[in-house]
Amino acid sequence: MTAERDVKAYMTELGQKARLASRLVAAAPVAVKNKALLAIADELNACRSMLIAENSKDLAAGAANGLDAAMLDRLAVKDATIDKMIEGLRQVAALRDPCGEITDLNYMPSGIQVGKMRVPLGVIGIIYESRPNVTIDAASLCLKSGNAAILRGGSESIHSNRAIAACLQRGLEVAGLPSTVVQVVETTDRAAVGELITMPEYVDVIVPRGGKGLIERISREAKVPVIKHLDGICHVYIDDKADLKKAFDITLNAKTHRYGVCNALETLLVAEGIAAQVLPSLAEALAEKGVELRGCEKTRAIISANEAVEADWSTEYLAPILSIKIVAGLDEAIEHINRYSSQHSEAIVTEDFTRARRFLTEVDSSSVMVNASTRFADGFEYGLGAEIGISTDKIHARGPVGLDGLTSQKWIVLGDGHIRQ
Repeated sequence: MTAERDVKAYMTELGQKARLASRLVAAAPVAVKNKALLAIADELNACRSMLIAENSKDLAAGAANGLDAAMLDRLAVKDATIDKMIEGLRQVAALRDPCGEITDLNYMPSGIQVGKMRVPLGVIGIIYESRPNVTIDAASLCLKSGNAAILRGGSESIHSNRAIAACLQRGLEVAGLPSTVVQVVETTDRAAVGELITMPEYVDVIVPRGGKGLIERISREAKVPVIKHLDGICHVYIDDKADLKKAFDITLNAKTHRYGVCNALETLLVAEGIAAQVLPSLAEALAEKGVELRGCEKTRAIISANEAVEADWSTEYLAPILSIKIVAGLDEAIEHINRYSSQHSEAIVTEDFTRARRFLTEVDSSSVMVNASTRFADGFEYGLGAEIGISTDKIHARGPVGLDGLTSQKWIVLGDGHIRQ
């Protein structure tokens, strides 16, 4: 048997087990799911030395393969990392269980009652890179929302993920759930990803978490629905009716709080009537933070900045770089955002209620904000407890995807012997 056929057979087996397990976990009471989550937390706590030892193998291999310091830092599992995993599991256990929730139940003229019930998606395949903690984050959210999960981490974290998987499976068994509710793909063969994303008979949804190249490939090749965002080209528009202090604080936070995240500010739009008042102090503060400024011609007439070219408006820097454009007003700002945005997160700074409402209504992104930093576009900040990722799609889930985003709804009908006349 060839290696390719081996991988296909292995992934098919994982898919079959996940499908069977999904039916069991979908019917599990919330108390059982919470018991599993807390048991997994206990297993992680009891296995600290083993987890760190297995992670050290990944770190050694990563260093030998030339991973840079930032990647090695993301890969590392320390006591503090395990503490965060445990805390995350306990937080998810405390969240409201969406499964079985019935809404919009109304009587129809015929006498039947019609409503909707929230139900799990089924089997969720999650493909991610580097960080072993994603294994716990993804598994906990899938489990709490009544889904089975197939997790495919990066080859650079294979030993860490196998060790975490062992804790997951023992915790599931403590709660009386099959260990196959969460399965970690143990092969590093890249063909496994190709199989996982083309098994609609076993997998209901794919969630990719990683670089743009990975997500583009999965979106292009998948035969299973994908919940994803490709990049985060986020905007802040400072209106000419903005509070200048709010504008300063929001812009600085959105750009410099963290650079390598998808909800960081990449393009600043400033109304022409207020640009001369706003930009000099902002430019000075950003320069102190080491941020490179790239501006349009009008911007460069006010502050020192490199020339912004057309490509800058559609670039996610993930770095201390900010493009700045002066616009005539709200209309041009909305037009620019809807043209260049990746539909992730956008903000307006204004004291004008009518303009704020127009911005909320007309900007076509998954998160739209008034007088707040784009850095708030996050599942925890939105009260979801945690998130499995952010979606810029328009169907099913949009924005941060928490427990509700890992469920769907089905129509339910309640009658008492009713027949259609």
